[in-house]
Amino acid sequence: MHSMQIRTGAKEAMIDITPRLEDLLKDQGTASGVMTVYTPHTTTGLTINEGADPDVCRDILAHLRTMVPQHAGFRHSEGNSDAHIKATLFGSSVQIIIHDGRLLLGTWQRVFLGEFDGPRTRTLWVKMLT
Repeated sequence: MHSMQIRTGAKEAMIDITPRLEDLLKDQGTASGVMTVYTPHTTTGLTINEGADPDVCRDILAHLRTMVPQHAGFRHSEGNSDAHIKATLFGSSVQIIIHDGRLLLGTWQRVFLGEFDGPRTRTLWVKMLT
């Protein structure tokens, strides 16, 4: 298993972690299998979505803010209840097929860390099964 640190720079952001995952895959020399990426944080999430047009990420974040406003009368009183819900909507892990030594992603797909309670330094755990 491998871990990586990601420094987020804003309260909410979608950070493209695909290059970091590709570098790890290259360093490990894995030709075929499955990569699982997991976040142990309750206010971050992982997703695979379009990375070619930055407006897609902007739209996702804007609509998450509309769906789950920061101050909506939550019982959890730490001030980050919205972040927990947004992270749940994303999920805590993604799996990507490894084929011929590369991540098998669609033409426009990228892997994103969703930060909903930043800025912080986040840890991701990555496991490759062959």
